[in-house]
Amino acid sequence: MMPPVIKNLLIINGLAFLAQMTFDTFMGQWFALWPITGGAVPQTLFYPWQLITCGFLHGGLGHLFINMFMLWMFGMRIENVLGSRRFAFFYFVCLVGASLLQLLIVSAPFLFGIGSAGIFPTVGASGAVLGVLAAFGLLFPDEPIYLYFFVPIPAKWLVLGMAALDLFYGVTGTQAGIANFAHLGGMLTGFLLIQYWRGRLPMKPSPGRAG
Repeated sequence: MMPPVIKNLLIINGLAFLAQMTFDTFMGQWFALWPITGGAVPQTLFYPWQLITCGFLHGGLGHLFINMFMLWMFGMRIENVLGSRRFAFFYFVCLVGASLLQLLIVSAPFLFGIGSAGIFPTVGASGAVLGVLAAFGLLFPDEPIYLYFFVPIPAKWLVLGMAALDLFYGVTGTQAGIANFAHLGGMLTGFLLIQYWRGRLPMKPSPGRAG
């Protein structure tokens, strides 16, 4: 019911949320993902470790609950298929992939002069969790997922639909406060990693590594 990596991720995220409630300013300043501003802003708050630590902070109890519920619901199956060690690697690679794409998008106005933007941090495990969801859609494509607990949708179509919505909202900027490109980065990273392990990319895994 609760494989070890999923269990530890739930515990760590819960403890990090308690730390946020106690030391909100400190946690946000040092561990949320801040944009790289170059010389456009005198003081930058970005540090490399934020690519990972931002995935353990959340914007509220509801945000935490949704991400952890999805991680538990889909991650258990994926950890059982991949094994705990490989799943841990997969999760953190998806988290870094999500953070890197989000970092590029939020830093672009400062680094490339392509518009103006405020300086806001990104928090949440959504990118990594959606990487896990992408893996679920690849490994169990026809498994029904009950949208709003009533409407069954095959996993592959749910994943594609969520990716399309995130792309639309991210390009149009019509979903304020949501890190749509982090979602896309996590899903793309998860897709590529699973396909690599399955030997379905031009680059092949070493012998004994195909999943």
